[in-house]
Amino acid sequence: MGAEEEYLLVDPVTRQVSAESEKVVAEAAGELGDRVGTELTRYQVEVRTDPHTSLTEFAEQVRSTRATVARAATRQGLRIISSGTPILAQDTPPPLTAGRRYARSAAMFRALDEEQSVCACHIHVGVPDLATALQISNHLRPWIPALIALTGNSPYWAGRDTGYASWRTMSWGRWPVAGPPPYFESPTHFEDVTAGFIATGTVLDRGGLYWDIRPSHHVPTLEFRMADATATPGETVLLAGLIRAMTQTALQAITAREPAFQPRPEMLRAACWRAARDGLTGEGIDLHTGRLSPAIDQVEQLLAVLQPALHDHGDTDLIHTLWTGQRTHGNGADRQRAAHRKRGTVTDIVDHLTQPTPHTAAENA
Repeated sequence: MGAEEEYLLVDPVTRQVSAESEKVVAEAAGELGDRVGTELTRYQVEVRTDPHTSLTEFAEQVRSTRATVARAATRQGLRIISSGTPILAQDTPPPLTAGRRYARSAAMFRALDEEQSVCACHIHVGVPDLATALQISNHLRPWIPALIALTGNSPYWAGRDTGYASWRTMSWGRWPVAGPPPYFESPTHFEDVTAGFIATGTVLDRGGLYWDIRPSHHVPTLEFRMADATATPGETVLLAGLIRAMTQTALQAITAREPAFQPRPEMLRAACWRAARDGLTGEGIDLHTGRLSPAIDQVEQLLAVLQPALHDHGDTDLIHTLWTGQRTHGNGADRQRAAHRKRGTVTDIVDHLTQPTPHTAAENA
């Protein structure tokens, strides 16, 4: 497993996003090499971990990588925040990073690119081939809403509370190929769908398949893309541990020839919307019953299903500690709102996100 994390650069005085990503990337590359790079806008920095089989070693690299980028930003007079969206208003259109692909994207998608200074956490899990990746995706699609609720960390946009735990999910959902992936019958089905999108100019290339779960187009992994940028390293570790256990559980079901549950596409989409709106504090759609149930209970149900796989990897205690901390203190969106409630000042949210000292069990992991 491995992770890609995206951060936003902010000015510590104005708390506005800063378009100095190239300077910070160049500064951090001295330690991280090609594991740090730019993103679509010049407000963003992207980092990547190495592949790991140990969740503990993965956790250490996530922490150290984030600390390295934070130090690089500080040397440039800036700070990083890990939030799914900028907190304060930004220039529209935002300054885009130079490059042929980004220029092509702006020409094709136009105003869609103007609100994409949003940040995500992508988890990759190694898979042997495309056929296996698609079968795993089929089995895990119904759990996408629970992971959206768990990782919601983007309630604010342009200085106001959107009322959503994950506004990034709503913003990203406007892309032509985004949200829950289809149920794929075979690799041929996948290739036919992909070829149709490329032939019609719906995506730039295979890298433009922005589904919440997709086979990676450049490494032999299945990529999970539904999560906002996580506020703390511990939340990235929690997400990665759950996704690896989900993947193993799906593989066992595939080996046993158990059919994948196929929720109605319209209900799966509705469940993702509800999860993005309410996060962990409200109710989500139970896709098996079509009724509402507490989002917390849905995550607990997921954990119960994953217990054998977590035990096999030796991750049970760490995942339990991380989840207990998050259940107690809320997800990133809950904590952003808590920071705002103290004085009713939006800039306090930025300050909360730049704090170097962790305060919860999830952050300490």
